[in-house]
Amino acid sequence: MTVLQIDVETFSSVDLKSCGLHKYVESPDFEILLFAYAYDDEPVTVVDLTDFQELPDFILHDLIDPFITKTAFNAAFERASIKRHFGVECNPFQWRCTMVHSLALGLPGSLDQSAKVLGLDAQKDSKGKALIKYFSVPCKPTKANGQRTRNYPHHDPEKWEDYKSYNSQDVVVEREVRRKLERFPVPEREWRLWALDQQINDSGVRLDPTLIHHAIACAEQYTARLVAEARELTGLDNPNSLSQVKAWLAERGLETPDGMGKEFMPVLLDAAPDEEARRMLELRQEMGKTSNSKYDAMARALCSDDRVRGILQFCGAGRTWRWAGRNVQMHNLPQNHIEDLQLAREVLRSGDYELLELLYGALPFVLSQLVRTSLIPAEGNTFKVADFAAIEARVIAWLADELWVLDVFQGHGKIYEATASRMFGVPLETIVKGHENYRYRAPGKVATLACGFGGGAVALEKMDRNKEIPPDQYDRLVRQWRDANPKIKQLWYRAEAAAMEAVQCKSTVELAHGVRYRYAGGTLFAELPSGHSLAYPQAEIKFDSKFQKDSLSFYALNDRSQWVQQRTWGGTLVENLVQAIARDCLAESMFRLDDAGYTIPLHVHDEIVADCPKGFGSVEEMTEIMSQPIDWAPGLPLKAAGFECEFYQKD
Repeated sequence: MTVLQIDVETFSSVDLKSCGLHKYVESPDFEILLFAYAYDDEPVTVVDLTDFQELPDFILHDLIDPFITKTAFNAAFERASIKRHFGVECNPFQWRCTMVHSLALGLPGSLDQSAKVLGLDAQKDSKGKALIKYFSVPCKPTKANGQRTRNYPHHDPEKWEDYKSYNSQDVVVEREVRRKLERFPVPEREWRLWALDQQINDSGVRLDPTLIHHAIACAEQYTARLVAEARELTGLDNPNSLSQVKAWLAERGLETPDGMGKEFMPVLLDAAPDEEARRMLELRQEMGKTSNSKYDAMARALCSDDRVRGILQFCGAGRTWRWAGRNVQMHNLPQNHIEDLQLAREVLRSGDYELLELLYGALPFVLSQLVRTSLIPAEGNTFKVADFAAIEARVIAWLADELWVLDVFQGHGKIYEATASRMFGVPLETIVKGHENYRYRAPGKVATLACGFGGGAVALEKMDRNKEIPPDQYDRLVRQWRDANPKIKQLWYRAEAAAMEAVQCKSTVELAHGVRYRYAGGTLFAELPSGHSLAYPQAEIKFDSKFQKDSLSFYALNDRSQWVQQRTWGGTLVENLVQAIARDCLAESMFRLDDAGYTIPLHVHDEIVADCPKGFGSVEEMTEIMSQPIDWAPGLPLKAAGFECEFYQKD
């Protein structure tokens, strides 16, 4: 099939990074400046749309021709730009995204970094950032530039020629990256899933602008109140200034650490020399809780039809192929625990912030509880929400053949109680509220959540959010959980041994249930039963001086976007497998629900949100679809639960 490679350079006065792609292209001044393209191996052509050149008719035809495959690096950008500028619907089923292919192989998600990691002869033009800043974003009006707010080609013809060369070179680099990656193709099923993902991102989810407006105003008002009190208390010009606050506290005899982060606050409060110092620390602590980032992000990304789009990144979460959040980060929303959310959100929407505080307490807490409720269904619709129950615990038990756990999930499903019964040797039927043995449920739950991937005392401490377990019991609980789940423990070492053997012998090694490790072209692949593979680039066996043994290492981006070697072990390998298989179960449910006519505006972790006209479908049908067996995972017991709501929430 013919491949049409495309790259565009654009202008918009909306900031792409902070507002997102769809708000960016919605700007009235948005336009495509340069359109570079190449068919297959042909030379690149650049169409300068600022010079009264027009896109050839055959390109406009081929953009909608199902027999022409369109490609780009981050194809979502080209698709949205073309639709906005030319009014051409870019069917995602006809497109391929080279960025997604790169991410799927464990490589960077930027064209520049991907080309460098792959060691290609063709590389991005280093002038690109400066050229984009000059031509594609507004400029600051100055006396020297005649107070203009935008640079056009005639303002610097030499730079404009460089920009055209840069545009052309991006097509060359994208083509070379794609060709390099084609040795390890993305399965067609995953491209179908990506196309569905693009439809979900293009449609977006509706927000409540009134609630968002009042949440931002409420937080600003509350912060101003705290600042005013702090200013009166200290006499400081700017009590938000860390240096001023530190100096004021030092004058009162309290030396503070550089950052004064929240982790130091309990100690500082205890050491406060007087009530004024203590109150200032409390105010400082409260100011830190009034962060409005979620509501601010929603307001920035909100499109003219009150929907936010492009908030899910396919294959964006590490090497597990799970989705990552973009713009409005939906994967770490606070849960809601206050009663009568409906009343709370209506009070906020009314603008009566005093009543809101009177009814529900501290405003930062209330606002965090209401973040989810900013998401609302389309007019006349309701949300139907369904999620998998204990999906990771089910998958790891299935993968390890931990039969007693599978029996629990095929029966009563009380995994926390059953784990506690097995760990502590008490009858399952006695771990109920009101019985003294109910105290065992908490450590059973925490151990189940913390220990599945080889976690020890540190993992238990992190998962013990309610501090229900004495710290001196953590090590013992880890041993008890491992004794209760011997096959899961064995799986960590089996996975590590299989992966290392595959690398050492440059071979394929079976693990379990269709999972196998395969080494090819310098990359270790973990082949999954669903048909795709996780990738560990530049995998090798190296001696680990810390543990005094050989270990598996590979290359990946670190937190500073540096391509560095990283060590891994069986527990992490199993975590990758489990999360990837759980993701594939979610993907299977998305296909099935889409086929059944459910519109999916959002999915988060193991949860799917459907935006349904009243009278269409049911929560029962959704959960039944999600609980159905999957052909490639025979014996995996799936179960889903759900609810219906007028605004997004946690049940």
